[in-house]
Amino acid sequence: MPKESGRKVVATNRKARHEYHIGDTFEAGLALMGTEVKSLREGRANLTDGFATFYGDELWLEAVYIPEYLNGSWTNHSARRRRKLLLHRAELTKISHKTREAGFTIVPLQLYFLDGKAKVEIALAKGKREYDKRQALREAQDSREALRAMREKNLG
Repeated sequence: MPKESGRKVVATNRKARHEYHIGDTFEAGLALMGTEVKSLREGRANLTDGFATFYGDELWLEAVYIPEYLNGSWTNHSARRRRKLLLHRAELTKISHKTREAGFTIVPLQLYFLDGKAKVEIALAKGKREYDKRQALREAQDSREALRAMREKNLG
C-alpha cells in the first residue's frame, strides 16, 4: 500500500478569521487515539469552538469535536476530549510568552493530514471588537461591489 503524500484538509475554522485578528501561526502534531484517526480520515471534525491552553508546560487542544468512529467498539474515544499538541520546546516557549500578554488566545485554524500524519494549524489571536467585525464585512462587500462594477464595465 503506498504511503499518503500531500496535504488533505479535514476541517477549517472559518469563524476564527471573523472573530479574531490572526497573528503568528504554528503547525502542531496531534496525539490521537486510533479511532480518532479513523474518524478524521472519514473527513469528520469541527474546530468552531476549539481553543488551546497550557497545563504545566504542555499545550492541549480543547473543545474540538471529532465524532466517535462508527465502526468502533468499546475502545472508542469521547468526542470532545482534551488532546495534546506536539510542538518544539522553543515554539511552546514563544507561545506561552505571547499568551501571557493581555488579550491573546490560541485558536485552531485548520485540521489536516500532511503525508499521512494528523496536523493542526494553530494561531495566536486577539479578539476583534464588534466594530472591527462590521468594518471587515463592509470592506469585503465594497471590494465585491467594485469588482462587479469593473466586470460590468468591461462586458458593456
